[in-house]
Amino acid sequence: MSTQTTTAVRIHGVEDLRLETFDLPEIGEDEILAEVTSDSICMSTNKLAHQGEAHKRVRGSLAETPTMVGHEFCGTIKKVGSKWADQFTPGMKFAIQPALNYKGTLWAPGYSYQYIGGDATYVVIPSEVMESNCLFEYKEDSFFTGSLTEPYSCVIGAFKAQYHMKPNDYTHYMGIREGGTLAMLASVGPMGLAGLDVALHQERKPRRIVVTDIAQDRLDRAAALLTVEDAKKNGIELHYVNTGDMEDPVAELTKINEGELFDDVFVFAPVRPVVELGSKLLAREGCMNFFAGPPRNDFEATINFYDIHYSGHHYVATTGGTYEDVADAIDMFESGKLNPAVLVTHIGGLNVVEETTLNLPNIPGGKKLIYTHKRLDLVAIDDFAERGKTDPFYAELDRLCKANNGLWNKQAEEYLLEHAPSIDE
Repeated sequence: MSTQTTTAVRIHGVEDLRLETFDLPEIGEDEILAEVTSDSICMSTNKLAHQGEAHKRVRGSLAETPTMVGHEFCGTIKKVGSKWADQFTPGMKFAIQPALNYKGTLWAPGYSYQYIGGDATYVVIPSEVMESNCLFEYKEDSFFTGSLTEPYSCVIGAFKAQYHMKPNDYTHYMGIREGGTLAMLASVGPMGLAGLDVALHQERKPRRIVVTDIAQDRLDRAAALLTVEDAKKNGIELHYVNTGDMEDPVAELTKINEGELFDDVFVFAPVRPVVELGSKLLAREGCMNFFAGPPRNDFEATINFYDIHYSGHHYVATTGGTYEDVADAIDMFESGKLNPAVLVTHIGGLNVVEETTLNLPNIPGGKKLIYTHKRLDLVAIDDFAERGKTDPFYAELDRLCKANNGLWNKQAEEYLLEHAPSIDE
């Protein structure tokens, strides 16, 4: 017996995403029925779409058991099985950590399950999510920020993975070097901005951050949102640098760093020259974090093993975050230390998920935020004004965003949820 009809985007194979309406099964005593309100499309879902069953998080035949896509989502609990009734209640807003690490598996909502993924109107949350402590009550008053706890958890975890050692001491001192210097390369995309937001506002801070990219418009947007003045208030000297035309970026960047190499380097793009630049920027006992997951399994770059041996260079990489990282993200959101709205550049409805996911690398800007119960074009916030000349709906969204430094916000979300057309229309 069905309890709920859902509309969802499921993957059936390589580049085979389909928007479908079907019935969810009756929940068991160890499951939860939930309504999804918002989902943020991740580059990892683009990789899933192009890899199909070759993706490491896919459990079996997608043709036989298609899975819901999307893993950065937030919504409301509707019905709770008896096993979890003492922890979760209907009406409770939730956020989720999809990287479950359930009994050592790579299973995750958005990759591995038939009835749970972010690009859906309703989902059945399986027991392993709760058993892994990966379902969180989310108390903030907007849904879109709940969708962004997962990407923020990824960069929070990456900062924790950094480590340093001292001469003749093999202890790993975790985290970036406090009071040190940090280079963040190709870092004004959505994940880079999240990383910079964390670097500026977490407890362990560097004294200097140098942020690079080759797109001046993206650098300018980042500088307007995460300002040099704000960094200074936090005791950090912040520089935005375009390396696009530099003949010798190592020399130029070390000059900004008072002639010194960097204690910590983060690489936010799987591009060989960027990786190799990051390696060359490492100071003695420096640590480089290769944050960006490559889309191909044959990605390679050259690093200097002499420096690994004699200069103590070391390299780390993380994928996803843990439930502790999501909890930390939620705490930092609730305390106002982080501003997840800086990541969002586009708004759309469930009807555009297929095309947006498949073409995500070719769509400029930051996070593409989907409201799953709505039918909307994918529109950049910067384009609301132009659309608003002929459409009062976008004129009002433009007004609400301009009142918030051009960023997506709670008031805009509430207006959209009340006035945007339903996906069923």
